[in-house]
Amino acid sequence: MLARLALVIRWPHLNIFLLMIAYIAIIFNMKSRHRKTLQAIFRKPTSGTIVFSDIEALIISLGGEVMEREGSRVKITLKDEQWRCHRPHPGKEAKKYQVEEAREILERVGVKL
Repeated sequence: MLARLALVIRWPHLNIFLLMIAYIAIIFNMKSRHRKTLQAIFRKPTSGTIVFSDIEALIISLGGEVMEREGSRVKITLKDEQWRCHRPHPGKEAKKYQVEEAREILERVGVKL
């Protein structure tokens, strides 16, 4: 216990560093489909051709949760961050503002390219 406390005191940024390493490992070990979705989300200018279900699958692969709400509403939770939105209909592609919101939630939890 004291050794663990000593590590935290000596290296205050160690926890952040370890969290970043964990996310890098997740990104390198994720399926190529999820990696391509992640790259498309972070691509600028923002794409309007990303399938919304691919964004949902990426969130789930990162340990998040997608909860069905009323109608086309969904609540997406990743770590302690939440994102409430509507599934696109009648099309299946996410709108540009939805891709930007997905990028924001990923950045807030520390996922970056």
